[in-house]
Amino acid sequence: MNSPGLILSFTISFGLLLIAMTAHEFAHGMVAYKLGDPTARNSGRLTFNPLAHIDLFWTIILPFTLFLSTAGSFVFGAAKPVPINYWALKNPKRDIIWIGLAGPLANFILAFIIAQLLRFVNQESIFSHLFFNFMTINVVLAVFNLIPIPPLDGSRVLIGILPVNLSRKYAALERYGFIILFVFMWLGIFDRLLWPAVNFVIKILS
Repeated sequence: MNSPGLILSFTISFGLLLIAMTAHEFAHGMVAYKLGDPTARNSGRLTFNPLAHIDLFWTIILPFTLFLSTAGSFVFGAAKPVPINYWALKNPKRDIIWIGLAGPLANFILAFIIAQLLRFVNQESIFSHLFFNFMTINVVLAVFNLIPIPPLDGSRVLIGILPVNLSRKYAALERYGFIILFVFMWLGIFDRLLWPAVNFVIKILS
């Protein structure tokens, strides 16, 4: 792909990723707000404005680097995490599970809606390609975040399920979370686990 085409492709993929991430973070904040924590609203994060959720590294540098290193075949990133005050929740131990699930669930819902729209679109059209990419981005974002490694959403769910003494020890791993994630990526563990799960979900949706 030539440079102008690569830039255009990245711009489109980045725009779709930004929409998916915004819905993901908004869902976290909205569920937390409904469960008694107004931190996200007070921080200006309870919004569909993508600019409020952008993180320089995870939202811009990482997606651009992945896109270039894969010759335009893959783009992935993350938004700035929505701040949560667990002590403001009505039932922190239970509510953290729902907050953790809210983001991935929002992406699964978006993917499902797009899958239904795809049934009415000409499979040879540009819209079919865009819709399929958007569906895939949402599924990848949801499945990846359900991995139970801090600070991903799956770890929040696990913290809510584990007994208090174990959940505290597990939560302490968050300081090493990004190191663990990068090691797993480098070893290709996510490739062996993530993509089969993503393909399975897409097959169901399709």
